[in-house]
Amino acid sequence: MNLLSILLLSLVSLLQSNNEVDLVFFGDAMQHQPQITAALQAGGDKTYDYSACFKYVEDDIKSADYALCNLECTLGGTPYKGYPCFSAPETYAKQLKDVGFDMLFTANNHCLDRRDAGLRRTIDQLDAMGIPHIGTYKNAAARKQQVPMITTIKGIKFAFLTYTYGTNGIPVQGDVVVNYIDKKIIAADIAAARQNGAQVLCVAMHWGVEYVLQPPAEVRDLANFLVEQGVDLIIGGHPHVVEPMEMRHSNKYNKDVLLVYSLGNFISNMNDIDCRGGAMLKVTVGMNGANPSIKDPRYKLFYVQKPSFRGDNYIVIPENRPELVRAGAKPEFDRFMQRAHDLVMNHNKGVPQEN
Repeated sequence: MNLLSILLLSLVSLLQSNNEVDLVFFGDAMQHQPQITAALQAGGDKTYDYSACFKYVEDDIKSADYALCNLECTLGGTPYKGYPCFSAPETYAKQLKDVGFDMLFTANNHCLDRRDAGLRRTIDQLDAMGIPHIGTYKNAAARKQQVPMITTIKGIKFAFLTYTYGTNGIPVQGDVVVNYIDKKIIAADIAAARQNGAQVLCVAMHWGVEYVLQPPAEVRDLANFLVEQGVDLIIGGHPHVVEPMEMRHSNKYNKDVLLVYSLGNFISNMNDIDCRGGAMLKVTVGMNGANPSIKDPRYKLFYVQKPSFRGDNYIVIPENRPELVRAGAKPEFDRFMQRAHDLVMNHNKGVPQEN
């Protein structure tokens, strides 16, 4: 290799090492029956409009270099239904793409709600819309080809993986594949990610106990396992409530790890006060030589305002925009924020609220 080639490689390496990637994560994007009803437009053409839902967090999503959330419903086709077996209109996923989401997680306890056929149709619909997704696969060959998912963002290679604790007792009936939580499989996937050149490892876990504000022992054990495996970002969901976040130092790898036990709901029709909103997580990732550098993790809470009249829709409202909340919903907004801060965010370690 001549001197010019060496200098060019050194310059490219230097430029990449100075790159920083801003990520944003949201929690469970759900579609209960009242949400589907609210999105249904007047007239006989059965069209659905979700454009109002995310307009006040769209800037947070689009300002990130890469945005991710959990699609906690199938795109299983008509009839569109909410709980307990979700099938949402395809326009719901399209709206998530339009507001700036770059990847959706599909491994969750509702991914088999329309059985194998619904899982396959969800994959087909997301593929047709050009929405990257991970966690469920049409067959073992597809999983082998697609896992690990490695995406280069501003010169840094990120590996994204996701797993779920279960599928509400609904078994796989054919050859589709769901990423269930299994330490041996997770360890193998992480090893494969490294072998394929991943520099930053991000694992999304669908785990925990619904409606409980602190993670149980088995979740803490899994978190410790992931830290021991060298994961850099651990993003949790499923409890439908916000749980604590922390920056943890890995002595084994001499690096910091960001651990989020649960981001809560992104959007839903749930009624319990602690389920009425969630948190978005923002973090900057760079490289310190060959090692990832996790910087400036911060959160922002938001509240989901339900419609008050026919033609109104569900709206995600950030905590710093209280003027957008209807007068009748203001006590609930205040109560959700107060409980989230006092009972959950006070337990955060090294993850402050965004200024």
